[in-house]
Amino acid sequence: MIRYQFFPRSRGVTKEIQDIIDCFKTVEDEIDSFTKNLVSNDVLAAVRPHIERLGYKVECGKSNEEKIDVPVLFGQDNQIDKSFYADALSADGRIVVEVEAGQATENHRFLKDIFEACMMFDVEYLVLAVRNIYRKHDDFQRVFTFLETMYISNRLQLPLKGILLIGY
Repeated sequence: MIRYQFFPRSRGVTKEIQDIIDCFKTVEDEIDSFTKNLVSNDVLAAVRPHIERLGYKVECGKSNEEKIDVPVLFGQDNQIDKSFYADALSADGRIVVEVEAGQATENHRFLKDIFEACMMFDVEYLVLAVRNIYRKHDDFQRVFTFLETMYISNRLQLPLKGILLIGY
């Protein structure tokens, strides 16, 4: 079962964001963490064709040519000095997608994903997909609680227009 929540909760889901949700819903039986124990690359592979149909560039391997490089810092003559990798990036560069599995909360990988998305040039939205269940705990709920606390406390302002959390 696909679960999702958009943050901040005071804004609704845009059509572009709904399209991503629909991609995950299309393959929910294949990636359901209650019945399958997939690594993040397997989840990304299942959703890849659907996201690519939306015009996204999607990571297809671990070599530099297969990864999606998103600029962070620019140097002389507009040369890229620093970049981060994304699992998928919209054609206009505004939406970045990160798919996590067991490391999402165990190693706080979701925090790294949020930080990197905030640093990426022109990125406005982060789509963060995590398992619903991992080692008998609810990863979706753990990340949800963190994001809810961050947005409600209003003590940390992110440069993103929003974060979509998807539980698969």
